[in-house]
Amino acid sequence: MDACYQIEDTSQIISPGMIIFKDLVEENLKQMIALVGNPDRLRPHCKTHKMREVIELELSLGIKKHKAATFAEAEMLAETGVKDICLAYNLVGPNIARAIEFRKRWPDVSLQVTADHPTPIEQLGTAMTEAGLEIEVLLDLNTGQNRTGIVPGDAAVELYQLIANTPGLIPAGLHVYDGQNHQVDFHEREVAVKEVWHHVSKLRDQLLLEGLKVPRIVAGATGSFPIFASIDDPAIEVCPGTCVFHDVGYGELFPDLKFKPAAMVLTRVISRPGPDRVTFDLGYKAIASDPAMEGRCRFPDLPDAKPVLQNEEHLVVLSERAGEFQPGDELLAIPRHVCPTSALHKSVTVVSGGKVVGQWNVAARDRFITV
Repeated sequence: MDACYQIEDTSQIISPGMIIFKDLVEENLKQMIALVGNPDRLRPHCKTHKMREVIELELSLGIKKHKAATFAEAEMLAETGVKDICLAYNLVGPNIARAIEFRKRWPDVSLQVTADHPTPIEQLGTAMTEAGLEIEVLLDLNTGQNRTGIVPGDAAVELYQLIANTPGLIPAGLHVYDGQNHQVDFHEREVAVKEVWHHVSKLRDQLLLEGLKVPRIVAGATGSFPIFASIDDPAIEVCPGTCVFHDVGYGELFPDLKFKPAAMVLTRVISRPGPDRVTFDLGYKAIASDPAMEGRCRFPDLPDAKPVLQNEEHLVVLSERAGEFQPGDELLAIPRHVCPTSALHKSVTVVSGGKVVGQWNVAARDRFITV
């Protein structure tokens, strides 16, 4: 295990327990800034960590604009002092009323939301007008992932025009998430991202010709943000997310990004059910279970471990070194997918300089706090 992951005393850490290595988080944040050249170009996504203390670190480094996926995350950002928040989620149902409540509670916060369909746009505009408020709306574009958004083209121009013409709404720009661009080869990923940008920039030019303002283009994800940042366009705000903690999955997908895993889960052996098996207290209540079984986590100090069974409280692995372990022995595991892993923990143990220095609450792990 790398020396930066040493912990002097783990005796009081309840397992399974998420560990945040603060020094590495700070290194990752500085690397994010170095990749874009200016913190003003960053709008990092808080969904990976959901922690006020990480936002405070980002603010201290000059990162003022932030992105969220839920109102709980947006509320956490506002309470931590963020004044520019992109809630990258199309509002429907009760979330329209929550947007009104948010605007009333934090009138000094610039809140942008996303939309890709005329009905919610009209409903949001009506609600805002009745409340005597306005809200900024980004047009959500479908860049090829086919999850949300509208494909750039004439219909997108018409929808953006609808936003501009709807009382209570302010056209705020474009939302360009390209989560499908996870090509391992950097050149292939760069070509794919530049193709996305070609269609987005063409749409932006169409909107400008129509006399519409496009103040920002909120673009990219962890794997593509350095490529978007290399494009010389002042409207682009790039949106890394996972790299603040990094994980096994993104380490394999994006070998060109030199971030270090800053979040691990401390686990203990609870059984030795066979000569080649070790059972850890690392069930799917403690580490994300959306990746394939054999790749849900990696043990740096047990590299041949192959997960073969996971239940709510147990993870069984096969290893030729199984005989070396006894109940109570500890290991650190790197999640393959750290974002949902964070949401499984109410709080995390923070380590700096090899010592436990405190606890951070995962403040926005739920979808509702007060708004």
